[in-house]
Amino acid sequence: MSDPDAHILIVDDDERIRGLLQKFLMRHGFLVSAARDAAHARRLLTGLEFDMIVLDVMMPGEDGISLTGAIRETSSTPIMLLTARGETEDRIKGLEAGADDYLAKPFEPKELLLRINAILRRMPEAPSETTVPKLIGLGPIRYDIERGEMWKGEDLVRLTATESQLMRIFSARPGEALSRTQLVEELGRDKGQAQERAVDVQITRLRRKIESDPKQPRYLQTVRGAGYMLAPD
Repeated sequence: MSDPDAHILIVDDDERIRGLLQKFLMRHGFLVSAARDAAHARRLLTGLEFDMIVLDVMMPGEDGISLTGAIRETSSTPIMLLTARGETEDRIKGLEAGADDYLAKPFEPKELLLRINAILRRMPEAPSETTVPKLIGLGPIRYDIERGEMWKGEDLVRLTATESQLMRIFSARPGEALSRTQLVEELGRDKGQAQERAVDVQITRLRRKIESDPKQPRYLQTVRGAGYMLAPD
C-alpha cells in the first residue's frame, strides 16, 4: 500500500523512537532518514528532498512548531506532527504553522503508517503533457484544477498537502456550501470536534493565500449554519 519511492524524514530526540519508526517504515517500503533535533533536520533538508516529514513537537533547542514554520517558508513538503496527548494548543499552533496533520503520543505505528499513506495520496499527481488546463479564477489568483496548482500572476503559490486537497474538494463543487463534517470525511480524517477545529485552522491558512482581506473573505466564504463555500469569479 505504501509508495516504494517515498522518502520520509523522522525528526525526534528520542533515539529509541527514531530507531523503531525508521525500521517499521522501512519494512513497509519507504526510504527513511532520521534526525535527532531541528538543527540536524535542517542540515538534512539542505541537501536532500523528502516526500514527507514526521516531526516531534517537544525537542530540546528549537521545537517542532518553530521548525514547521521555517520549512513552510520555502517548502510544501507534507508534515506530520507528533504531539503529547492532551496538548491541544500544540496541535492548533502546529496546524497554524503549516503542518498537515498530527498524531498524539503514544500511538500505534500502524496508525502512523495509515496517516502517512493518506497524506501522500492527497498530494497532486504530476500532470501529463496533454493535460488541458481547467482554471478557476479567484480575483488575482488562478487555480489549475488538473494540476492542483495555484498561481498569482507568474508566481506559484505554495500549498500544503491538506490545502491542496481542500482546493480540489471545493473546486469540484463551486458555489456549494460544505459542512466541516463533510470536509473532515473527504479529507479522510477521524470524525470529531478536534478534527473539525483543525479544518477551521486549515481554512484560515488557505484564505491568507487566496483573499486580499482574509477577515472578510470574498472567495472562500463562510455560509452561516452550512459551512464553507468556494465562490469563484
